[in-house]
Formats: sequence, structure tokens, C-alpha cells
Amino acid sequence: MSSITPDQPRRPSGVRAGGRPPGRAGGARVPAPRRPERSGRSRAPLPVAAGVAAAGAAVTSYLPVAVVLGLAQFSEDAGSVVGALRAGLAGWLLGHGVPLQTTAGPLGLVPLALSAFAFWRLSRAGVHTSRAVGARGGRSPRQAATVAVAVGIGYALFGVLAALLVDSAGLRVSPVRSGLTLLLFGTLTALVGAARTTGVAGLLAERAPTVLRDGVRTGLVAGLLLLGAGAGAAGLAVATGGGDAADLIGAYRTGVAGQAGITLVSLAYAPNATVWSTAYLLGPGFAVGTGTAVRLSEVSVGSLPAVPLLAGLPSGPVDGIGAALLAVPVLAGMTAGWLLGRRLLRPDPDGRAVADWPALLVPAALAGPVAGLAVGLVAAASGGPLGGGRLAEIGPVPWQVAAVATGVVAVGALLGAAAAKVLDRPSAAPRPATRPRPSAGRPRVALDRPGSAEGRPHPTRDRPRSSEDRPHRPVPD
Repeated sequence: MSSITPDQPRRPSGVRAGGRPPGRAGGARVPAPRRPERSGRSRAPLPVAAGVAAAGAAVTSYLPVAVVLGLAQFSEDAGSVVGALRAGLAGWLLGHGVPLQTTAGPLGLVPLALSAFAFWRLSRAGVHTSRAVGARGGRSPRQAATVAVAVGIGYALFGVLAALLVDSAGLRVSPVRSGLTLLLFGTLTALVGAARTTGVAGLLAERAPTVLRDGVRTGLVAGLLLLGAGAGAAGLAVATGGGDAADLIGAYRTGVAGQAGITLVSLAYAPNATVWSTAYLLGPGFAVGTGTAVRLSEVSVGSLPAVPLLAGLPSGPVDGIGAALLAVPVLAGMTAGWLLGRRLLRPDPDGRAVADWPALLVPAALAGPVAGLAVGLVAAASGGPLGGGRLAEIGPVPWQVAAVATGVVAVGALLGAAAAKVLDRPSAAPRPATRPRPSAGRPRVALDRPGSAEGRPHPTRDRPRSSEDRPHRPVPD
């Protein structure tokens, strides 16, 4: 026990040798410093995070396929659970672009609805993996690429396993082809989610020239408008031929469950019909077999398989008022160009337009190649063989669709942007600058009045409390 002398006063409890209590500096309270968080606790190892995310994406995209194909093959006295699971694996691989070798020939017609669903699940896998490894908001292209490759490798392993399980006497799938296809598909798709989560997408958008950003945006809008027009035309064709489609579905003696499964399989190929209808509106058209053509000016098809998806095919070339369909792609391009012009010609606070002719027409011209590339890629994904022999060629020719879409969208976007520029009527007198309104919940303070809050001292803890420091108020006589 230490002794205390009169020259050494007792320190209060909690006071250090420096004479100041902890957490105080000069009488003001200072918050205690926080302990740094250990990064190891909140971050998961990359192989574990990527493997779990890839497994979740694979399972959630496989189960709906197994259910649909199980219903399609079930009838009153046929079908089994093992067969439904194996058919689901085969359909899952086909949805990623893996061709299947059957006794009737190669099967490579990809159901784009399943591809879109798998795309969404894998992009979410990239998002979840980026968050799990602590790469959120890092804006590092290396981290985004590493996450995408890790998810792609995990997804490829599931593809190889599925190919080994599906391989049987009547159905052959190459494990090497399956692994490579799912590796590419998984990496590119997971990169979309990883780039958005890490902030790399925003970084690239900031560094890209303004003209390029406007051109890409306008081209994607034009491509979506083209596909929307194709979806409308395909829906109209199916509606007019709905009776034939119902007869084809009823021809399958598989009971109610089997007919429901066949209907769902047909819906899985509905995006393919949308792309084919877009190619039909653009002019190149599509094929439903070797030596066939379905165009606005020509329809030559032979005997078709009993597939409900083909019930809405046109019976002959269009004429008369039907030729107005040729103007639909041009109108789509003009709409995209008009939207570009309206966005760039918005007046600034001084009432002046912010875009001149080059800043308006160059993005409109770039929209053509962007839309052509996008439509050409989906056209390439929508086609494929449906067996051997005559059905070995189904779908549009990608390069023809891309070339026509490029020219049509470029011309239409230029016309739409020029029309927006010519028809723009900016006001002659600029609008006066408005004073900012006070925020809700705060009283309005008149700053131009004497004695207002502008000249008042701000209340602080060091405000003088003595009567000598207080301001003297005049006392009336």
C-alpha cells in the first residue's frame, strides 16, 4: 500500500498520471476511440462464397425445369421421378446453350426464357459473392473479375456433374463441352452483378466519353423497342392462331398434367418467337427447316412438326395494308432518337439548350451499331437445330439481322433526333432564378431585417454567463 504525502494529493479514481481524466481534453468530453473491426470476421473466403453462390444459382434455376419437364412427360401410365430429374438436368443444360445428342439428331434450340432466368440468378450470385468477400464499393476491376471467375468455375463444376448424370444410351452430353460452356456463361453473367456491386460499372461509365454513353443508351433503347414490337407481332399471331395451338396441345394424349407441361415448355420458347418475329419485321425473316423462309415478302414452309409454337406462322406474304409493318422498325429507331433529343435538349437554368448538332447526331448514329449488335446476339441465341435432317436449321441468320437493324436504327435515330432539334422551341427570355425554399420543419428567417439571426451569436457551451460579459440592453426612461 503506497503512502501519500501532503505534497502529493490523492488523484480521483480513473485519473491517469497526466492529471486529466480519460475521455476529456481541456474540459470538453472526447468520445472514446472505437476498436478497429477485424476484417476476417465479416469476410468469407472467396472459394466458399463463390461455391455457395454458384450452387444456389444452379439449384434455383434447375428446379423449375425439372418440374415443367416432369409434367410434360407424365401421363396416366407413364413417367417416373428419376426420368423427370434426368430430363430436368438435360433441359437445364440446354438452357445454357449445351447441345444434346439424341437418337433423332442434335438438339440445340435454346429456350431463352430459361436462359434469362439463369442469367438473373447468376448475376445475383456475383452480387452476393462480392458482398461476402468485402469487395462492395471497392471500384476494383481486379476484384470484380476475380469474383466472376470464381463463380464461373463453381458453376462449371455443376455443369460437368449434370452432364455425367444425364449421359445415357439415348442421350449423350459432352462433359467437356458442358463445363466450358457453363464456365463462359457463368463468368460473363456473374461479372455483370460483380461490376455493379463493386462500383466498376459506375467507374467505367464515368470514364467513358459522353457521346459514347448517349449512343450506347440510345442503341439499347432502340433494341428494346424493336424486341417489343416483335413481341407484339408474335402475340397477335398466336392470338389469331390460338385455335390451332389448342388443337396441337390437345393432340398429345398425356392427360391434364402433361398438357400443362407442354404449355409451359411452349412458354419457355416464347422469347425465341419474339426474336423471330423481330427478324420478320426487319426483313431477313427466319427459317423453320432447311430450305424454308418466312419473310414479309415470302413464306415457303413444308410440313411442320406438331409444335404449338409454330401454330402462329403466317400463311403467305403480306400485301396491301400489311406492308405498313415495314415501317415499324424505322418508327422504333425514330422513337429512340426522339427520346435522345428530348433528353439532351433540356434547357439549363439560364434557358439555353445544352446540346448542339454534333452532340446530338453523333450519339444517334452510334445507336445503330449498338442496336444491331444487341439484336444480332439475341438472334444468334434464339436459333439452333431441333433434330437431324430437315429440322437442322431453325431461326434467323444473325449477321443479316444485325446488318439490317444497324442501318434501320441509325437512319431512324438520326431522323428522330433531328426532328427533336428542329421542333424544339426554347423560350426567348430566361427564367429568373428562384430563391431556395426553406426546408420543412424549420422557421423562415428574414436575413435582411435588423436584429435577425444572421447577427446573433451562435449558442455554444463557452457562452459567457457572467453579468459583465452579457450585452447591456437599453432601459427606457
